[in-house]
Amino acid sequence: MSRTGIRVAIDGPSGTGKSSVSKMVAREFGYGYLDTGAMYRALTWWCVDQQIDLADVDAVVAQANSFDLRMGTDPSNPTVAVGERSIDQEIREHALTVLIAPVATNLGVRAVMKQRQRDLMESLAAEHGGVVAEGRDITTVVAPDAEVRILMTASEEARLARRSKELSASVEATRAQIVDRDRSDATVSQFLTAADGVTTIDTSQLTFEQSVQAVLQVIGEATGRG
Repeated sequence: MSRTGIRVAIDGPSGTGKSSVSKMVAREFGYGYLDTGAMYRALTWWCVDQQIDLADVDAVVAQANSFDLRMGTDPSNPTVAVGERSIDQEIREHALTVLIAPVATNLGVRAVMKQRQRDLMESLAAEHGGVVAEGRDITTVVAPDAEVRILMTASEEARLARRSKELSASVEATRAQIVDRDRSDATVSQFLTAADGVTTIDTSQLTFEQSVQAVLQVIGEATGRG
């Protein structure tokens, strides 16, 4: 166990059930919940709002260092705000999603976010006895020493079906969005294959409840909780 509590790191591409499962698992144990992807979305929104050129690497890094990001980490009601402004809806809009790539692949930004995410994980684990953090580089970069490290995967067919349903979009439109995002993020993080010591859970044929149980089992085996 870490100095402060149990850290559960869950990586994987979109459409695997990662977010909904992570929140449910955090609720089950009374842990804090951290959506690291939302942090990159929030920074993208902030830069657009401040008319910062997303291609200006140094300018975006400067914003990453200084913007007043506030992450609500209750798994039953996770929130994202910059200062006093709630941006939960704005960061999920398609118009913003297509702008994220230059921010998420900015190595300077990733270094800043890595430290922020590590600090948040430690503080949440201390406060709640544990934290579930989900993203794309938590098991390998942010918390490679986490007590529990899981990679959630699923077939492309299953991922597309889930995401198109969530987005109320056609499978083909969803395919372009998912494939492009995966290709971009894969240049800076390893989230399609498990690193050494990371447990893989394939959710292609699993229901939501079965996926939750699979994660709970891994946590139980690693920590003695179940």
